[in-house]
Amino acid sequence: MTVKSILKAATSPMAIAAAGAALATLLISSPAQALDIPTGAPPSPLFGAQPFTQKVVLFEEFGTKQMPTTEAAVSPLPPPDSCAGAPNGAALDTFLAQPLSPLPTAQANTSKPNMWSKSVETCYPELYGQMANSPVEGRPPGEWFAHQRWAEFKPQVYFQTAMAGARVNGGLRDKMQMHGYRYGEFAPGGLYYNTTGLGSQFNGTTKGIPIRMHPNFPIQDRNSVWTFDGTLPPKLLMARYGVPILFRHFNALPIDEAANNGFGMHTITTHEHNGHNPAESDGFAGAYFYPGQFYDYRWPMQLAGRDTINTDASDPRAGAPDGAGGIMKVRGDYRETMSTHWFHDHMLDFTAQNVYKGNAAMMNYYSSIDRGREGFNCNYTNAANPNLCFPSGTALDWGNRDYDVNLVIADKAWDANGQLYFNKFNTDGFLGDQVTVNWLWKPYMEVRARRYRFRILDGSVSRYFKLALVDETGKRVPYYMIANDGNIMEHAVPFPNAESADLPTQGIAERYDIVVDFRGYTGKKLYFVNLLEHQDGKGPNKPIPLADVLSGAYVGDPAVGKFMEFRVVSYSGVDRSMNPADYVEGKKAMVLRNPMPQPGTPEYQNAVHRTFEFGRTGGSDGAPWTIKTDGGAGLNADISLVSAAPTIGAVEIWHIKNGGNGWAHPVHVHFEEGHILMRDGKAPPIWERGARKDVYRVGSDSAGSSTEVTMGIRIREFAGTFVEHCHNTQHEDHAMLLRWDSQKPGQTLAIPTPDNGWTGTTYLQTSLLPTAVTGSAPQ
Repeated sequence: MTVKSILKAATSPMAIAAAGAALATLLISSPAQALDIPTGAPPSPLFGAQPFTQKVVLFEEFGTKQMPTTEAAVSPLPPPDSCAGAPNGAALDTFLAQPLSPLPTAQANTSKPNMWSKSVETCYPELYGQMANSPVEGRPPGEWFAHQRWAEFKPQVYFQTAMAGARVNGGLRDKMQMHGYRYGEFAPGGLYYNTTGLGSQFNGTTKGIPIRMHPNFPIQDRNSVWTFDGTLPPKLLMARYGVPILFRHFNALPIDEAANNGFGMHTITTHEHNGHNPAESDGFAGAYFYPGQFYDYRWPMQLAGRDTINTDASDPRAGAPDGAGGIMKVRGDYRETMSTHWFHDHMLDFTAQNVYKGNAAMMNYYSSIDRGREGFNCNYTNAANPNLCFPSGTALDWGNRDYDVNLVIADKAWDANGQLYFNKFNTDGFLGDQVTVNWLWKPYMEVRARRYRFRILDGSVSRYFKLALVDETGKRVPYYMIANDGNIMEHAVPFPNAESADLPTQGIAERYDIVVDFRGYTGKKLYFVNLLEHQDGKGPNKPIPLADVLSGAYVGDPAVGKFMEFRVVSYSGVDRSMNPADYVEGKKAMVLRNPMPQPGTPEYQNAVHRTFEFGRTGGSDGAPWTIKTDGGAGLNADISLVSAAPTIGAVEIWHIKNGGNGWAHPVHVHFEEGHILMRDGKAPPIWERGARKDVYRVGSDSAGSSTEVTMGIRIREFAGTFVEHCHNTQHEDHAMLLRWDSQKPGQTLAIPTPDNGWTGTTYLQTSLLPTAVTGSAPQ
């Protein structure tokens, strides 16, 4: 019996469970595969490719447009060419370029049918005559999932896209880039005017870029990879505080559920990680929608604390660029300003497969303090100026990306034919054997000899990273961390430092923003190096000494080593970005710390405390992962059960614990950021002390986690249904996720649970754990 024969035989839920057991037995009995990377498969072939022989592609902006005021006549979502197929690429581009229509509504639009109703009835004859009940919008209907405070935060701009199978980029978004391929490094003669480095046909355009991870590799089949628009480069949303956004997400995936090249689910829901958004636009795991439908997500783009802090909008630090050199001041707490986010699929039981397959994008928040314009009214010239002037550029009033670079790092694997491979049966966690950056295998990037900001996202399923930056001789290159999980820190943290020579362990979904100064390296090459070894998907094993990695003495995890090269070229301009050394601890702050109740104080003792233990108690073979809430039983995911129900306005203390046995869990809490107060009863490290977080690493590993994290969290502005889960998404899907609800003061009725199908949504009754309101005793 082989790995491939086991996977091929698994065609039912019972067979899948049996396949998992058989696969584990095979791997244990096979000495040659004692290190199971990639999980359950032979090494990924490289087709003769060599490292650092292709230029990295930079993120492509979605581009937003002003909301229309009248409804336009538009053509419908083009139908697929078969039950297992997809719309024509050119037709899909034409459709997405049309004005937004129908106009969005507070409650889900149920006035029109699913755009693919006829095709669905053809593919599923048992649904014949029933699809008239399938609404065009997949958002659960009625008041429960209506857009909260709709009139107050009506969208001012929108963008629309379709989740679709892999295809060649048609250049749809070329004219939607803020830089327009006319300014700065994106203009002719700039480093990034040519988008691929593969010929003049890519000057000022992404048209013609196929989905493949290296020019030597095969192009991905349309059902091997599913992405926004169905294209690469990966996509980026540019957003500003005070400008509410309408995101219309069409589902253009195959009607046939089995048309997925072995993994992935054609129903989707999109989570903006970790926006201060009402629950109906958070991407609830149970609020998914079907091919032929859309879902309107409305993101208010408001600062947390809007209802209680700076209510007269007088603080210039709370705001965003107005496009003309000024600031649009907004209500709320400027200390809650966010910067680097991402959004991705959150489909119940299928998050790992869908995100790995391509359902992920990044999002940059722009604000008074993070304007994306260096050298303009900078804080370093006048402390009254809020603009911190991080490396970016100068041509645009906001959102310059010349020296502000988004990087998504993720391990991948592919089969003998070069098609993306995933093992959906291993519930410990999936590991790829090759590291990609922005979906490309071991690329290089040309950079100027000046300061750059890198927004680094770990976009893996189960792999943690620990990154070093070295020069050609293997010497560490210094840099500064300025943001953690998308939140600007109180102080910049230099690396190396007394607590770590390299970036701290980075768990799945964590974002680290760093500033690197390439001055003094003109004509030289620098490298990102991964030092963190995995032996399996249950968590990192240990960091490998840098010298052993660079010398070749280390042999083991193939994802350990150099994975990105920087080629430093001359810079004749003036670097007007801030110097992070001026903002380290002991000097001025970038953002003041938002105080939280401290252990030992009456406020801490009197707060509601909650305990969440992530482990395997009470699990099963198919769903081994559970969460204990407030000392209760270990429970699998149940989206109709509310485990915690904090009240809007509350400050609570949450204790996140690891259940032991060598596992590691990057725990993600939706909706609100928290402050880490303690790790195992001690002060957190320097890079967490002045930071707000939305991912909390716990685990009994030797790579930067702790057994228990104690954090403070404030619940504000919006009510509704959210989740908390392990962001090792194989753990999440099997079934380490719980539901928590933000409730209005005095609320006694829990929001019912949506139950979705091709023909519409019904609601199920919701129940609460006994401790959902009260929590547990203080610790």
